[in-house]
Amino acid sequence: MSTPLTILKQVFGHDRFLGPQEAIIRHVLAGGDAVVLLPTGGGKSLCYQIPALLRPGTAIVISPLIALMRDQVQALTALGVAAGSLHSAQTAAERRSVEERLRDGRLDILYIAPERFMIPAFQDMLSGLPLALFAIDEAHCVSQWGHDFRPEYLQLAVIAERFPGVPRLALTATADGPTRADILSRLRLDDARVFATGFDRPNIRYLVEPKDHPKYRLLRFLTEDHPGQSGIVYRLSRKKVEGLADWLTAQGVPALAYHAGLNPAERDSRQDRFMREEGLVMVATVAFGMGVDKPDVRFVVHFDPPKSLEAYHQETGRAGRDGAPAEALMLYGEEDFVALRSLLLSDGANGPQQRITLAKLKALVTYCESDVCRRRTLLGYFGEDLAEPCGNCDICLDPVEAVDVTVAAQKALSCVYRTGQRFGAAHVADVLLGKQTARVERFGHAALSTFGIGGELSERQWRAVMRRLEALGALESDETGHGLLLTATAWDFLKGRRGLTMRLPRDPERSPGRRPRRSGSHRSWVDDYVRTPEERLLWERLRAWRSATAKAAEVPPYVVFHDRTLLDIVLQKPQDLAGLAAIGGMGQAKLDTYGQTLLEMLQEHYAAYGPGESRPPLPAGTVRPSRGDVASVTARQSLELYRDLGSVAAVAERRGLKSTTVYAHLLPFVRRGELAARQVAAVTEAEQAEAEAALVRLRQQGADGMTPVYDALGGRIPYEALRCLEAGLWAEGRLGKAAAPSSGVTPPVA
Repeated sequence: MSTPLTILKQVFGHDRFLGPQEAIIRHVLAGGDAVVLLPTGGGKSLCYQIPALLRPGTAIVISPLIALMRDQVQALTALGVAAGSLHSAQTAAERRSVEERLRDGRLDILYIAPERFMIPAFQDMLSGLPLALFAIDEAHCVSQWGHDFRPEYLQLAVIAERFPGVPRLALTATADGPTRADILSRLRLDDARVFATGFDRPNIRYLVEPKDHPKYRLLRFLTEDHPGQSGIVYRLSRKKVEGLADWLTAQGVPALAYHAGLNPAERDSRQDRFMREEGLVMVATVAFGMGVDKPDVRFVVHFDPPKSLEAYHQETGRAGRDGAPAEALMLYGEEDFVALRSLLLSDGANGPQQRITLAKLKALVTYCESDVCRRRTLLGYFGEDLAEPCGNCDICLDPVEAVDVTVAAQKALSCVYRTGQRFGAAHVADVLLGKQTARVERFGHAALSTFGIGGELSERQWRAVMRRLEALGALESDETGHGLLLTATAWDFLKGRRGLTMRLPRDPERSPGRRPRRSGSHRSWVDDYVRTPEERLLWERLRAWRSATAKAAEVPPYVVFHDRTLLDIVLQKPQDLAGLAAIGGMGQAKLDTYGQTLLEMLQEHYAAYGPGESRPPLPAGTVRPSRGDVASVTARQSLELYRDLGSVAAVAERRGLKSTTVYAHLLPFVRRGELAARQVAAVTEAEQAEAEAALVRLRQQGADGMTPVYDALGGRIPYEALRCLEAGLWAEGRLGKAAAPSSGVTPPVA
């Protein structure tokens, strides 16, 4: 008799469930309803696909996008699952064929749009058929408070009365409190069990930067950090999308534009190219992305900020669905938030809805201007606590001590007031710096008492102070969006009732648009595992074979195999079909289809170069980029002082920094083997041995984060010391060549 676990292995090629997947599946198999909140790439689809294969009848999956249906059907068909879809892009003959398979009971899973589901004739047809379950994907679309509201989703409540007794699942990756409540009430899932593992995507590195020659910053990001990789760049308008795509193409970056203004056939063509080609950059409005199931998107860039943190979380989650390292870069400027505010005020909403949308925008501004770990701020917005800084965002990777800028804040506010509350941050900064610009002369601002009193900060730093004051509600934009106004909160700063401490941006000596290159950041995550030239040859040969196979089958490469599966083949070096069957992602259908061909390729490679040493598969946790990729100027200063002074405490005292900041500076050098872990951690040999044993044991058991290790050792060894010791294990290859620290969420298995 088949069980969820046997289906998981035989069909999908995985040995174990992750997170709440098994509990969800068993709940649905027992006939229960469920609301499933898992992060993008967290394996939501398995939660209905496996019950669909075990319950009698056909599973009906309601999805908002044709592209998502098509991708899912392709992937399931490759796994030997009888799947189909009904949508408007099909010919009449194609639709008749799918409906015939449905009526004959030859479909395990049928994907359909909500509009087609609501056709009475279709519901009448379903009423006479055995149904395994209903799955409502992207369920947040039902909420008017959400960022992707779709009115047609409201009609899906009819499922409860029209098909009683059939289990229903509502699935989404992003839903705050009000949206969750809407999903439960509007879809009549009041008695459903809610499964939520959290919103963290630990493999995504969050980077947030003020705009400074943004086109060239983007170009360096694409060509230096992500050469030849696929990704998405979001812009706010169609015109901006077209312009940036053309500019990138002229710079030699393969880029396509995507927006709702293109005709449907052209949109489909461009999306198909993005799904099937490697190294393509899609410049798009938010019309692109929902349901895009491409697992190897290595980056998402917000060239213009999104409207809310919900949208940001949803859109950045399109990177790294395969669990491998990915980056999310957001560039922002004061003018962006002014434009977004105007857009939100003009969209026709009023009353509570408008207040909510503006509050969401304010939360986004606060996120951009925060000095706290990005992941902590983001998860906190969704009601989750992160016990420790993530170590995988720009704040954590480049720690800069916050300084007291209360006096500077008072100067900035005073200057805004004395210039008449009608000018933007750029002009106010010019006055503070004593610049004799044409506007300063025209308005006589050189005669003001605030003229030239701000020499202690650079223009960039003054603008950062004013952005922070705006985020704190002490400044706001006027109706034109071009001038700054004082609010009641400003007087708390001016009267000394409130202070301000913040990180100030550094002003490195560089040419416009240039920034120090991040050491090692241009390397692929695969380079951390492929150790020898022979393994590199095998990796490239497998990728070339996959590309040719996918092209011949007219499917995206990941439908054949994900990168993780190919890399596990390189690492484990299977010698026979039984060895191939043990590879993650190698289900029975794929073993039958590709096994013999792969085995012949492997035997040919082994004959030429030798089999080499078999190594363990990829770590069970989501693969995070190592912290060792980044070593800033200030980190190197701490390194030199540490070599002179010999202790973290001494360096912290000399530099006037916190010890935690110095530890963060030194971790990259421990990770690369340039510093001894035990000396930096300041522990005894016995403590080191005990801690390393606990680290290895708990990581092998799949434990995430540092808290389980800390607790297992009775709290006797500080968190920072444990991080140093784990970095030492990476350097020695005892946790995998670059098995990065895990942090809260297990990897997707589908």
